[in-house]
Amino acid sequence: MKIATWNVNSIRSRLDHVKGWLLSNSVDILCLQETKVVDADFPRSTFEELGYEVYVYGQKSYNGVAFLSRLPVTDLSLGFGGVLGADVGDFDEQKRLIAGTVNGVRIVNVYVPNGSEVGSDKYVYKLSWLKLLQEYLKVAIDKFDKLCICGDFNIALEERDIHNPKAYKGQVMASEPERQALREVLSLGLADTFRKFSDEGGQYSWWDYRGGSFARNRGWRIDHLYATPHLYERAVGCVIDVAPRKLEKPSDHTPVILEV
Repeated sequence: MKIATWNVNSIRSRLDHVKGWLLSNSVDILCLQETKVVDADFPRSTFEELGYEVYVYGQKSYNGVAFLSRLPVTDLSLGFGGVLGADVGDFDEQKRLIAGTVNGVRIVNVYVPNGSEVGSDKYVYKLSWLKLLQEYLKVAIDKFDKLCICGDFNIALEERDIHNPKAYKGQVMASEPERQALREVLSLGLADTFRKFSDEGGQYSWWDYRGGSFARNRGWRIDHLYATPHLYERAVGCVIDVAPRKLEKPSDHTPVILEV
């Protein structure tokens, strides 16, 4: 089974890119982030015609996550509240998490808040969101021994995941509190599937639109697929596909694909 994650930065703006990519890549489930569309306006028919079932959790103009799956998705859960109930407060006002079971694998698709800048209200929100994600995963991992959490985490966990770590030391997406918050999530028993197959730096999934970042490979690896031990053992490959980032008017992210 192939599981892919891709922050498309608006599904309607990137519709032809995603369709073309699915036609060229045999993935069983594509996890999308930043769909930026209400559920009723998601372009379902484009993907249904390709044989994909569509599961969405979106909002107008911002955020939004979705599954495109060639296999049935069961036990679908939207937001934190689907697992944690009313204790999540207003965290589900932003549509950032969708989960479901595919072929015996629990897949949690997330769009972690960016955080704006260190010390800002949005940064505090990001850290609180990650803490809630940890509580969510404690419940989910206890229930599902084969679990993959994937998506845009907006965090480069290690120095080798940034093209120039010294220049961004202590800044958002690379600050120690963010990294520690993600480490605490991973301490529940999750491992980075990409690093199972590659130790090298210089491999990124996001490049700023500004300053010719992609042409100069000034990127960050912030899109991840983490797996529990039973699934991690079965991983046979995990790659970043940079081809979509070369297209005209691309997303600033590119797909990452895990094969198990």
